[in-house]
Amino acid sequence: MGDKKVTINKELFYSRAGRLYEAWEKGDHGFGDVNCFMVVVGNGDNPYTKSGAVHSWLLGHELIDTLLLFTKNQIYVLASNRKADFFNPVVSESAHGKIPPLKSFLRDKSDKDAKNFETFVELVKENGNEIGAFIKDKFDSEFFSTWNNVLESNDIKKVDITIPFVHILAVKDEKEIEMLKKSGTATVNTWAAIRTKYVDIIDQEKRVRHSNLSKEISHYMKDSKIQGPLAKHNIETSYDPIVMSGGKYSFKWSHESAETLLHYQFGTIITSFGVRLDDYCTNVTRTMLIFPSSSLEAAYEAVLATEQAVIAALKPGVKLSDVYQIGVKTLEEKDPKLVEKLHKKEFGFVTGIEFRESRLTISPKCEETVKAGMVLIVYIGVDGIPNKSDSGEKGAPAAIAISDTIVVKDEPPNEVLTERAKSRIKSNVIRFKEDAQPNDHEKENGGSSSNQLLGRGQRSVVLNDQTRNKTTNEEKRKERQKQLGKILNEQARARLAQQGTGSEEKKVKKSNVSYKSIEKFPNEPEINQLLIYVDRRHDTIILPIFGVPVPFHISMIKSCSQSVEADFTYLRINFNHPGSNIGKENAQFPHPLATYMKELTYRASNLREHGESNPPSSNLTTALRLIKEIQKRFKTEEAEEREKEGAVKQDKLILSQNKLNPKLKDLLIRPNIIQKRITGALEAHVNGFRYTSLRGDRIDVLYNNIKHAFFQPCDNEMIILLHFHLKNPVMWGKKKYKDVQFYTEVGEITTDLGKYHHMQDRDDVQSEQMEREMRRKLNAAFNSFCEKVSRLTNDQFDFDSPFSDLGFFGVPFRSSCTLRPTSSCLVNLTEWPPFIVTLSEVELVHFERVSFQLKNFDMVFIFKDYSKKTQMIQQIPMSSIDMIKEWLHSCDIRYTEGIQSLNWPKIMKTITDDPEAFFDDGGWDFLNTESDGEEEMDDSDDSEAYSPSESENSDEESDEDESEAEATSESESEGSLDSDESEGKDWSDLEEEAAKADKRKEIEDRDGPKDRKRHHGSKSGPPPKRRK
Repeated sequence: MGDKKVTINKELFYSRAGRLYEAWEKGDHGFGDVNCFMVVVGNGDNPYTKSGAVHSWLLGHELIDTLLLFTKNQIYVLASNRKADFFNPVVSESAHGKIPPLKSFLRDKSDKDAKNFETFVELVKENGNEIGAFIKDKFDSEFFSTWNNVLESNDIKKVDITIPFVHILAVKDEKEIEMLKKSGTATVNTWAAIRTKYVDIIDQEKRVRHSNLSKEISHYMKDSKIQGPLAKHNIETSYDPIVMSGGKYSFKWSHESAETLLHYQFGTIITSFGVRLDDYCTNVTRTMLIFPSSSLEAAYEAVLATEQAVIAALKPGVKLSDVYQIGVKTLEEKDPKLVEKLHKKEFGFVTGIEFRESRLTISPKCEETVKAGMVLIVYIGVDGIPNKSDSGEKGAPAAIAISDTIVVKDEPPNEVLTERAKSRIKSNVIRFKEDAQPNDHEKENGGSSSNQLLGRGQRSVVLNDQTRNKTTNEEKRKERQKQLGKILNEQARARLAQQGTGSEEKKVKKSNVSYKSIEKFPNEPEINQLLIYVDRRHDTIILPIFGVPVPFHISMIKSCSQSVEADFTYLRINFNHPGSNIGKENAQFPHPLATYMKELTYRASNLREHGESNPPSSNLTTALRLIKEIQKRFKTEEAEEREKEGAVKQDKLILSQNKLNPKLKDLLIRPNIIQKRITGALEAHVNGFRYTSLRGDRIDVLYNNIKHAFFQPCDNEMIILLHFHLKNPVMWGKKKYKDVQFYTEVGEITTDLGKYHHMQDRDDVQSEQMEREMRRKLNAAFNSFCEKVSRLTNDQFDFDSPFSDLGFFGVPFRSSCTLRPTSSCLVNLTEWPPFIVTLSEVELVHFERVSFQLKNFDMVFIFKDYSKKTQMIQQIPMSSIDMIKEWLHSCDIRYTEGIQSLNWPKIMKTITDDPEAFFDDGGWDFLNTESDGEEEMDDSDDSEAYSPSESENSDEESDEDESEAEATSESESEGSLDSDESEGKDWSDLEEEAAKADKRKEIEDRDGPKDRKRHHGSKSGPPPKRRK
């Protein structure tokens, strides 16, 4: 289990042990026939055993040579010292619910556990002469064999308990399903990589063997570049990956990929593999159709329909044999000829910790029923399909196989864990470019849009008259967005294709060499005495290893520590090696496949012998101190180097000798490049700006490195500022910066509550006038500066100002702020750090969490550079969405909306991994959530608007009480759509309502109930007052 002490997951153990004892108490499937049972795991070649599965399920690990004995009153464990410590969290003398106490015994290898086995035999005999066991499990282990011999010699009979555990393990809990989902994701990631590989092989006509592709799939499963964060898990292959083509196919899981070359002239390539992540298995099988004929495509569609029918038929309570029959029937309906060629043994099986559960298969003879929580691998295979090319050339018979891993849900549909490994035909067909048929997708889009138009045409004439202008603007916007969507997909495909042809140069860090020749090796007495020597000049530590001084550069040392035990001092040095810095940048090794040393430990005495000035351990203490110093200095230098990466060295500023240069005084600077918060002056010169603080610090910003320049006046703001967003970061001091801002505070940003004020100072008209005058002067001074700079640079340099009217609230980083568009950007310059999005770099904008039930939504910017991280603005009020859409529409930027929050890093990785497939599947159209159903729902809501009739109007005029009642009901019905409380009532409305209420009360008091009833039926009398 490694050096780190591992203990049992207490919560997981109690949860699953509770399920185990519940099943034992019920006694289903013969489980109640035994009074005790054992689980023993030993060494063996078979990775899938029921004993190992129970260990993994119950304990989280397979513990070799460990005996678990379960009785109804006690759980006993026989294990070695370290493995016994593993059980310490659950060792107890009292029961935990239905779970009895657990007691552990330590193994005694001196007598080969003879006494321990005698003790356990007595425990078994206390519960009868029978013990439950997994009889078919065989292990090549002395411990396992000895224990079985002891049981036989004591005439203890074994009873097979495999079937009860089959049903216990078949239904997965939430944590198991979560692990299976991760396994499914790893499977999908692997398929995406191998699919891209196939396209590359066929495109470049490479000669590759099936067996080599199988090995490559195994490599992809564990590749951190492909699996990302999943690579930290323990990933193995469920079986050797299978790659088949050229007419030689087999549906056996034990099939080995042939040494022959991959056949891709025309026909099919079947790929089948399973990922076992932290002991949990998932599987996927896909068939690539290479330049297929129409008959082969039809056969694929039939097999795919059969698989989908089988997945849909897997419902709780349905027999697995009935599911099988549904699959056969579906295939008969789709293509009767394929039934004869069907792999009829089974259509799948339950999976989990064991790849295949042979007792729960989708086969004609399995009468077991499906249960919610089961995870199954569905597999449909057809062989011997006639294969002809479009030209009529006859090829080897083709085969089609499709497999997915699914979770059975309480309510349909079932969850397909490998769904993102697309099985639809257009995702698995490889054609020549001239044979591609993009018109099908366009026709489908055209059809749906025509249906939408027809749906809108069915609205009433009144509604169209009422909302004609609004509908026209909305329809224009939607129509333009559809056009932008098509243009976006076409341009993005072309752009990525060009990027794909270019070769990316990856910077490789130069390896550190301590001494380039033996002559430069230091000749110091410490080295000759085989002591540890630290060469500070070359950042090297020279360590004696087997009598030979060996140099190690400081970059190879990960950490070092010192400890004192008794009369000795120990110095432990840990080295960097491949795999120790996973996920860290610049963790490169010139020879990653070489043998690396992981750690060294040196020991020296603390006792000073006669004649010695220092004890031997002083060398270790000195070495530790010097190593720490060099490490600190080296890491600081490395950090500075990394900071310099990407930064550019600006040209030299050419100073203008003109004394009338544009200049602004009393400016502060952000970020705080100058240590103290002191003001300075900004002056424009021939080719750039120079900021000079009162202390004499200078910061130069050149015109040719400014990407955007902003001027934000102090209207409704506490600061007035000039902001420069740079093209390339610039080093100022020891840090690089891409944004620099010069500003002046207007008024008091903070108020000193302890400061003495006169009672009326805050509301003094004169102080307000002075503040307005100061704001006007500051705006004029900054405006004049900007105009002078534009004239100085012959209008090559211009300042952009935000549009305050289009501003909206949002949270781009951690705090809420006002975001304002400019002619070329969306910015927030008041808060720090600033938020700047260049609109010309934006591919599209997606609105998340858009729902009338929510008050806020999120806005995501996807950039044309897909390697760039998306930017998000959160918590934007729903009231701003129409204004933002109109602004984006005016900028010709494509926008989409949806109700869900999406995993954008994952989406962008999927796109960049296989952009061709992404745009083949419709590109960014997957973000569209509009449907005819939504429009019909909108129409029905609008059609229910209240419209009073003439009779109602006459009744309304006839009687004051009726008018008031109708007004009340009308206001209530209107409140359901747009509440009056949200808008509020002004004073005149409230006064009018109060007057009416008083008048109504006077009439009731005067007339009484009888007169009030007669008055209610009267058609005479003055008309009621109406609210205007």
